[in-house]
Amino acid sequence: MEDKKADVVLSISGMSKSFGRNRVLDHISLDVKRGTVMGLMGENGAGKSTMMKCLFGTYQKDEGKIFLEGKEVSFSGPKDALENGIAMVHQELNQCLERNVIDNLFLGRYPVNSMGVVDEGRMKKEASELFRKLGMTVNVTQPMRNMSVSQRQMCEIAKAISYNSKVIVLDEPTSSLTVQEVDKLFEMMRMLKAQGISLIYISHKMDEVFEICDEISVLRDGNLVMTKQTADTDMNELIAAMVGRSLENRFPPVDNTPKDVIFSVQNLSTKFEPHLQDISFDVREGEIFGLYGLVGAGRTELLETIFGVRTRAAGRVYLNNRLMNFGSAKEAMEHGFAMITEERKANGLFLKGNITFNTTIANLEQYKSGFALSDAKMIKATGKEIKTMHTKCMGPEDMMSSLSGGNQQKVIFGKWLERGPQIFMMDEPTRGIDVGAKYEIYDLIINMAKQGKTIIVVSSEMPEILGITNRIGVMSNGRLSGIVNTKETDQEELLRLSAKYL
Repeated sequence: MEDKKADVVLSISGMSKSFGRNRVLDHISLDVKRGTVMGLMGENGAGKSTMMKCLFGTYQKDEGKIFLEGKEVSFSGPKDALENGIAMVHQELNQCLERNVIDNLFLGRYPVNSMGVVDEGRMKKEASELFRKLGMTVNVTQPMRNMSVSQRQMCEIAKAISYNSKVIVLDEPTSSLTVQEVDKLFEMMRMLKAQGISLIYISHKMDEVFEICDEISVLRDGNLVMTKQTADTDMNELIAAMVGRSLENRFPPVDNTPKDVIFSVQNLSTKFEPHLQDISFDVREGEIFGLYGLVGAGRTELLETIFGVRTRAAGRVYLNNRLMNFGSAKEAMEHGFAMITEERKANGLFLKGNITFNTTIANLEQYKSGFALSDAKMIKATGKEIKTMHTKCMGPEDMMSSLSGGNQQKVIFGKWLERGPQIFMMDEPTRGIDVGAKYEIYDLIINMAKQGKTIIVVSSEMPEILGITNRIGVMSNGRLSGIVNTKETDQEELLRLSAKYL
């Protein structure tokens, strides 16, 4: 019995937390063993983020105790937790983008020399050594802004490791990583396990959880409903535990019927880096057209160029045989285009606004009574979208910052649905969303296509791109390397096309 206790590095006992009348955590008890990976799963709003915030001292728990290596702890905030050996890599990266990699790595703990001056030479040497040990090639003097989301995420993981942490929490760490980068991350995690470091792995990606985790715990509606060894459970049991019901299929049937070509991109190239070169493709009315490729292939840049956010060097975009070379996002929106961006917190939301503000902001003209905005119309529209999207919240006045990532994404969908777009472009629309909510969004996408909407969807998840599209365009190093019919292709062909111009 003593050996078992000694084996537990982190123990949470009877943790509860409420926000007003809303009980978010209900007597959670969880043990994390030394040198293991604990998978933590649950739908959006199940309480995963709140549990981690209570652990790190961002929120004060109402009840319960936390033990680290047998000693009771109560952290005053994330910095206190970090200095005591518990680190977290957040899904939404919090970095100083104008500063370089070294500055972000040593923020809040700059080493000084005997003169009391910041020792930049030591910082550079230690940073380079850290990345070398982790098998990562990083230019440590470049600003974070110049790096891709995946590179920045790897830097954040390296920072957590640099604190000699006993427990590292990884919140959706692979949401923007390529297959190769995921393999490298898992290699790194196995190395940390071998050193006796424990990891809490929060993810919605079932395949990854089964590959890397030793144990899996599931939260549902603030309750811990299951903890099992990975070898003793399967995907069906896990889904049933998460959503409280069985999901026979991961994807709804793709039963839309595309009509004639409605949207055409011809010889599109961009003026500034990262360059797109000579891209041409057609999309039909009511079609779900997927864009696949490795991170950095140019999929996001393609959507942004069509939407008028990036500068074209050449090429033309047509909708219903009318030229649509937009110079701004506003112009694109006025012509029936909508776009869900990859990084929702950076450029998709107003986190300091409530759900009503975020739902109605892109369509204010529709909510006027005379010359003034009508609160009643705005609240009614928001209530309709909350119901349509099954958004978990107390009501339209809830602040966006209080919602889980998946529910924030549902509000973004609702915002664009209010405009009734003809061409709906989606960049990683299910990033960081649980399996139950993903199914709802897939259903929504397919139903929109059945209503005649044209959908262009970017996804890094191979099963997703194969599960919900009619055709797939594959990007490789800024070029379109091929277009395939979804029913006639497989993962091997997509990977081969994605490497064509590397």
